[in-house]
Amino acid sequence: MNAMPIMDVFRSAIWLAIILTAVITLPGLLVGLVIAVFQAATQINEQTLSFLPRLLITLLALAVTGPWLGKMIHEFTMNLLLNIPQIVG
Repeated sequence: MNAMPIMDVFRSAIWLAIILTAVITLPGLLVGLVIAVFQAATQINEQTLSFLPRLLITLLALAVTGPWLGKMIHEFTMNLLLNIPQIVG
């Protein structure tokens, strides 16, 4: 039994997980950075000032990219299910 098809499946799964998490978390990180710079410049130390915009941007990113992310998960799952005979045997 060759291990290369299994390694390809794991590589694809890890790459998909990285893309899914990056698309959702990177906008929140960028907004958090902008707000942190604003707080440092104005010396405002309010925790809710940084939390609420990051939450809203993360939810907005999830709402905007949700169909695309769902399509990616669906395509990966269908590809995995269709290739089970080649992977196992």
